[in-house]
Amino acid sequence: MRAVTVTRPGGPEVLEWVEVPDPEAGPGEVLVKVRASAVNRADILQRQGNYSPPPGSSQYPGLECSGVIAATNAPVCALLAGGGYAELVAVPEAHTLPIPRNLTVEEAATMPEVACTVWSNLVQIAGLQRGETLLVHGGGSGIGTFAIQFGAALGAHVVTTARRSKHAALKDLGAHETIDYTEQDFAAEVKADVILDIIGGAYLDRNLDALARHGRIVVIGLQGGRKGELNLAGLMAKRGTIYGSMLRSRPHDEKAAIVRGVRDEVWPLIESGAIKPVIDRRLPMSQAAEAHRIVEASEHLGKVVLLAE
Repeated sequence: MRAVTVTRPGGPEVLEWVEVPDPEAGPGEVLVKVRASAVNRADILQRQGNYSPPPGSSQYPGLECSGVIAATNAPVCALLAGGGYAELVAVPEAHTLPIPRNLTVEEAATMPEVACTVWSNLVQIAGLQRGETLLVHGGGSGIGTFAIQFGAALGAHVVTTARRSKHAALKDLGAHETIDYTEQDFAAEVKADVILDIIGGAYLDRNLDALARHGRIVVIGLQGGRKGELNLAGLMAKRGTIYGSMLRSRPHDEKAAIVRGVRDEVWPLIESGAIKPVIDRRLPMSQAAEAHRIVEASEHLGKVVLLAE
């Protein structure tokens, strides 16, 4: 088969679409013929040498895919620990999902990673409730465009930070308020019950300022650094909580439980049209380097999809 390999840590140019050995399915796994995958920030970190795949998983990038099970031709999409940028990938069957009835196979490739990330963090961890205010940082990202729609579907008041050029599109997705982080201080604009944060250290103190009493901050990304200064007295006064969360390295059974929760609670929202795929553009997998350049520059809205050739 062919796959996108990382020849060495570095920029997008280190990605190569080459012949590699076929994977073999282990116990409880199925082989998926990949039709499409989607680019996530974690793929970029892996390419840079800053986010190694978990032991025993594929060393190729790609945390989600869609296609068909090789043995049965059943269409599926899947949450992966790696290997989505390839023609074949072995995945635990418990980490696969049926293609939502109203999506194409290519559209379904955009859903597993974001759906599992957003559902597990907003529902399992933060316990987002109807009527609460949700602040989503990076609203134009794949995570952001999904979280806006999911929060709105749950009945939350959704506020998001993004460049002004993306505001109209994000309001169309369900955002009630949009904040241009290049011109406005979000901490002065909102008091949020739940904050979904992809920035990390650079936003830590201001996230606390933006937090309502009994609020919950969930940090799922470190685009703004790993370290920040926190006023513990302020956190205590608000009786707030800060969670740190990663999906890729969770044990098999935890991921399987998340996939079941997504199938039961999120897939109906997709099939009803309450949540729709947001695809910025589609590129062949041989152009994975260009896809990474687009995502790194934050030129996209939603997902950049890679198509098997």
